[in-house]
Amino acid sequence: MTTKLTLTIDDTVIDSAKKYARQRGKSLSDIVENYLKSISVSGESVQTLSPRVAKLMGSVKLPEDFDYKKELGKVLKEKHG
Repeated sequence: MTTKLTLTIDDTVIDSAKKYARQRGKSLSDIVENYLKSISVSGESVQTLSPRVAKLMGSVKLPEDFDYKKELGKVLKEKHG
C-alpha cells in the first residue's frame, strides 16, 4: 500500500532534489522512499563506521557528473595494461 506524505522543506532544497532526481531518471518520491528505507533497515545489516572513516566523509568534493566506474576502469587499465 502507498500512502501520501506531506513534508515541509525549504524551496531551494526541493529544487535541488528535483534536479537530482530528474538527472537520474527517477521521481523525487522514489529518491525519498529509497533514502528512508536505507536509514530504517534493521541494526543487523548496518555497519558502524570507524571514527577515522567517519571523519573523512564529505572531505572529497567531486563534480555531479563524476562516473567512478569509468575512472576506476581507466586506472585499472593503466595498472594492468
